Amino acid sequence: MPLRDYVEAERDYLVGMRRYFHAHPEPSLREFETCKKIEEELDRFGIPHRRVGETGVYGWIDGGKGREGRVIALRADMDALEMEDQKTVAYRSQNPGVCHACGHDGHTATLLTAAKILKNRQEEFAGQIRLFFQQAEEIGQGARLFVKEGLLDGVDRVYGAHAASGYESGTICLTKGPQDASCDYFKIRVTGRGAHVSKPHLGVDALYVAAQIVVALQSIVARNTDPLETVVVGVGVLHAGSQYNIVAEHAELEGTTRSFSPEVRRFTNERVIRIARETAALYGAEAEVEFQDFAAPLINDAQVVDEVTAVTRRFLPKDCIIADREKELGADDFADYLAAAKGMYAFFGTHSEKKPGTGYAHHHGLFDMDEDGLLLSCNVYVDYALWVLQEL
Repeated sequence: MPLRDYVEAERDYLVGMRRYFHAHPEPSLREFETCKKIEEELDRFGIPHRRVGETGVYGWIDGGKGREGRVIALRADMDALEMEDQKTVAYRSQNPGVCHACGHDGHTATLLTAAKILKNRQEEFAGQIRLFFQQAEEIGQGARLFVKEGLLDGVDRVYGAHAASGYESGTICLTKGPQDASCDYFKIRVTGRGAHVSKPHLGVDALYVAAQIVVALQSIVARNTDPLETVVVGVGVLHAGSQYNIVAEHAELEGTTRSFSPEVRRFTNERVIRIARETAALYGAEAEVEFQDFAAPLINDAQVVDEVTAVTRRFLPKDCIIADREKELGADDFADYLAAAKGMYAFFGTHSEKKPGTGYAHHHGLFDMDEDGLLLSCNVYVDYALWVLQEL
């Protein structure tokens, strides 16, 4: 795989940092040691930085030719998952019950490496590079902290990339339009009236009502949504009742909605609320609905995709660039950045037949990555940032 000399020269650093972060994973909003390590590395490079929230890190590199110029933001997420690392490699998780099974360790190491390279080249450009080491992507709570602090203000371009175990190492997906779905979490609390099961007419069965709500919610996709749209309404949790012979007084549902457009997202969520409340009322119960916004639809800007593709073609063969990645119903809060600035989100391959474990799906305990894919991602970070600041 062809890489720029300045990226290849940092191979050992990138791989070493990735394996360090992999061995020391921390879950969302508890990335305390991770952010300290990032800060230590930025200090070594002479890059100023500050915290965003308790565990996010914002760094910046001002161009040696002056601050006046373009501004680009580069993002990497850094939280891990609360699950066991099933691998036996030397860099397996040292923190029981926590594992980097999605690739965020690689994302963090990649952006640190890109920052090191760009800092060494800061005399070549004017403008500013903003570095977002973001917490809590897995729960959709990190990006909004950076947006809230105004760190997207004045940004001309925002760029990020995610590992993809379904693609071969050495390939990168640069695709226009929708890439990831929105993700909303909902909780429905049903309140009925308790009674002995031998006299159900004296009570209002919250469990039965909850079951009717689960069934009724399926009508949103089956009968209320254009068949050409892609929508998911899923219920993953149902808790109800206290004893086998008592009519349940309370029930609680938890689920998610996913879609690819703001309009469909709004309609779907409104229908969930209406169906829950009116179904409960039909049986004499009450339903309280709570929604949490985890991520908006992630939609890549077509012009930016063209820009990144042209830059990547300078060092990577055309057949290694995938322009038609199929959209997925997974979500990523990078979408919050795209709502505030022009940009795109790439997906780079990390699967290699030469490295066991790299073919496992994300969020699997045996998930691993071929680190050559990280080097490719780093090259795109560096070259696109320089292009924006020097040529845009």
